[in-house]
Amino acid sequence: MPDVSIPHPPLLSAPPVPEGGSHPPPRLGFGLTFAMAAAAGTAVANIYYNQPMLGIIGQDFPGSGATALIPTATQLGYAASLFLLLPLGDLLDQKRLIVVQFVVLAAALALAALAPSAPVLVLASLVVGMSATVAQQIVPFAAHLAPPARRGATVGVVTGGILAGILLSRTLGGFVSAHGGWRAMFWLAVPMALGAAALMAAILPVRPAAASIGYGEALRSLVHLWRRQPALRRATLMQAALFGSFSAFWTVLALRLEGPPFALGAEVAGLFGVVGAVGIAAAPLAGRLADRRGPELVIGLGALLTLAAWAVFGAWPSLGGLVLGVIILDFGVQSALVSNQHVIYALQPDARSRINTIFMTGMFLGGAAGSAGAMTAWALGGWGAVCGFGAALGALALVVEAIARRGRGAVR
Repeated sequence: MPDVSIPHPPLLSAPPVPEGGSHPPPRLGFGLTFAMAAAAGTAVANIYYNQPMLGIIGQDFPGSGATALIPTATQLGYAASLFLLLPLGDLLDQKRLIVVQFVVLAAALALAALAPSAPVLVLASLVVGMSATVAQQIVPFAAHLAPPARRGATVGVVTGGILAGILLSRTLGGFVSAHGGWRAMFWLAVPMALGAAALMAAILPVRPAAASIGYGEALRSLVHLWRRQPALRRATLMQAALFGSFSAFWTVLALRLEGPPFALGAEVAGLFGVVGAVGIAAAPLAGRLADRRGPELVIGLGALLTLAAWAVFGAWPSLGGLVLGVIILDFGVQSALVSNQHVIYALQPDARSRINTIFMTGMFLGGAAGSAGAMTAWALGGWGAVCGFGAALGALALVVEAIARRGRGAVR
């Protein structure tokens, strides 16, 4: 992971600094950046622990169809919280909000571990998903603390922590549940969440509310931000298309591997997640490049790499083609993500959490559309149709970026 510290000396904590005050934000050293990345990864991992454990959970609640709703409830909770809770980052002390969300997450995980029935576990999973969005409170906080010249690299490191949490969560959940049962995984996650809460309470600086508005006004302001910030619209639409392309691949991967010429099981599809480790490196590298050469260059390259990945998938119908393609795809999508975040977090400092609400909600809607479209394409035309659909989404992202570049040129 690249060094993003500011020397002499890196700080783990700092005194309170009012947003928009006369004093600059506290200096952000590597220790604080790494701690925020670790906390964000710890939070987001809780969304995915249940996926490899569903079979084991089903054995404890035989005949209950509610177990199939557990991943859906978690994802729905996460999506709802992106819209409903993320704006609070602009209205409250963001440090306190982060700590409270981690404590609620720990309580929800304990409820899941104690769940006497599948419906209770579904309810606990909904709350787990809602509180796990604390990861998305941490990212704009890190952008606030970072000096402008290092904002891209800082966001890249924290995003890398989130990617690591996503990557390792399924492996950890499967291993722990296989050896200790599914309740053991939830019990293990409880002290991890509480530890993250204690760490954030100890080292984060106090950040008072960035905006003096009410909650209802904050939600209404999302519409105004969307209308008044063309860069936010471009970043959201582009990342929605890229994340849709990304989701299309992962949605049909297991189906692709089950059929000819592979005849491989879902276990092999799970191993492809390990290949996604390249995204952990892509995020901070893309952030550094965005700091040095400008985010627009990296955003365009990310879209081109996404399109190139689908060309590899279509032209090289072998296991090697899938491996190479997923490396290119992951690198492209994550590079564009970090660079788009670099752009949007510089737009309006007192509205970073609300801006993140719009951006992340749009991105996840794009992912849902990509998954649905991929399944339709698979049913209609198999892998070739999926490759065409994924490439079309990559091309759409390029078109959005080209239109934005033309607009920026006209303004100049």
